[in-house]
Amino acid sequence: MSKEALTMRGPVHGTKDARRVAIGSGVGAVIETYDFIGFGTAAALYFGTAFFPTGDPVTGTLAAFATLGVGFAARPIGGIIGGHLGDKLGRKPVLVASLILMGVATFLIGLLPTYTQVGLLAPALLVFVRIVQGLAFGAEWGGAILMSYEHAPWKKKGKYTGIVQAGFPVGLLLANLVFLVSVQLGGELAWRIPFLASIVLVVVGLIIRSKVPESPVFDEVKDSGAIVKSPIVEVLKTDWRNIVKGIGLRIAETAGYAVSITYMISYLNSQHLADKTQTLVALCIASAIGIFATQAWARLTDRIGRRPVYIWSCAFAVLFAIPMFLLVNTGLFIFIIATIAVSYGVCQNSLAGAQGAWFPELFQAKTRASGASLAYQISATISGFTPFITTLLFVAMGWMGPALLFGLYAAIGLWAALATRETWGKKERQLADEATKSTPQSVNV
Repeated sequence: MSKEALTMRGPVHGTKDARRVAIGSGVGAVIETYDFIGFGTAAALYFGTAFFPTGDPVTGTLAAFATLGVGFAARPIGGIIGGHLGDKLGRKPVLVASLILMGVATFLIGLLPTYTQVGLLAPALLVFVRIVQGLAFGAEWGGAILMSYEHAPWKKKGKYTGIVQAGFPVGLLLANLVFLVSVQLGGELAWRIPFLASIVLVVVGLIIRSKVPESPVFDEVKDSGAIVKSPIVEVLKTDWRNIVKGIGLRIAETAGYAVSITYMISYLNSQHLADKTQTLVALCIASAIGIFATQAWARLTDRIGRRPVYIWSCAFAVLFAIPMFLLVNTGLFIFIIATIAVSYGVCQNSLAGAQGAWFPELFQAKTRASGASLAYQISATISGFTPFITTLLFVAMGWMGPALLFGLYAAIGLWAALATRETWGKKERQLADEATKSTPQSVNV
């Protein structure tokens, strides 16, 4: 890769707003994750009886997980819309709009009537707001990660995008802490309060994001007249291979999470291996570890490249698939905590930490939002329906079914990592070193 190609990653030393942009984007990621992932926790613990009372707990759980999947299915559409607008109008407008949309939808979940109150209208309304959540979350990631990436210094892209990616475990931690407190309330308040409380986070996030400056790379593309008429069509024509590889890379992380965290919550509860409070405590511990693990993995990619981190992490996940269930099946709380912490901190956070810089680097600046968003969000459809599929596999095969599925997802990620080019190898790091030494910092700030 030439030095000229590296310039499309933004200023050599980054902008003076790099840290503020990363934090602002990260705060939005916290809120969006709190809202979107909180639904997964509620689906696993409450929505089966509140919206789909069938008398059979397995059927109710399947219905709740199907609703969970609908939101994930809507994410590629949100990614297409958000990516298109991000490449045409800018990264910042997408950030603000997606946050507002997510906030309104999540708050409305807390106000929804249950099945016993309005019958079939209740699950219909739940599905509708879940689709809105999916659209918002699909549009969110591309704008947030690209804003941070394109403001960051060349040599610290992993570090700064890692701040954004760390927003996801922070959101997961907040959601589970609120559910941990609200579970003591009992009844409907146990799941309504977490959704209603999210409106406070949304207001704070909007205040922060309104002050974030636009991406310098987008401004450069705009000033040069290089904005593409139809970014989605362009990236599908020129970069479809990277989109396919990106989907494979992402499946290992997001679909793997759906097995090891989202489904695992329901599994521990239904098999009486842990009660709701213990499960939420384990998730809170794993989430807290994940905040620091994500940033550590992201910084490691700045030192050794994006690809090695991905390859070794996926290989570990393949080997960990069966032991993961053997450990939780002991019913020992310490093993349950350790298993969830390892599956989240290593199998998921390492991949998320690498994605923040790797995905934007796979695409040209003029179609970067569309390409990165498509690769990231299409895989979410598989992830969204994974808890549903995993539940069916458990019915047919016992715990071995979910374990093998987790291993399969990791193997797909390993294949994709081996097939995808390194974007921050030794040559790129040497060029960045030379440019950093030869370019006065004042030029970029």
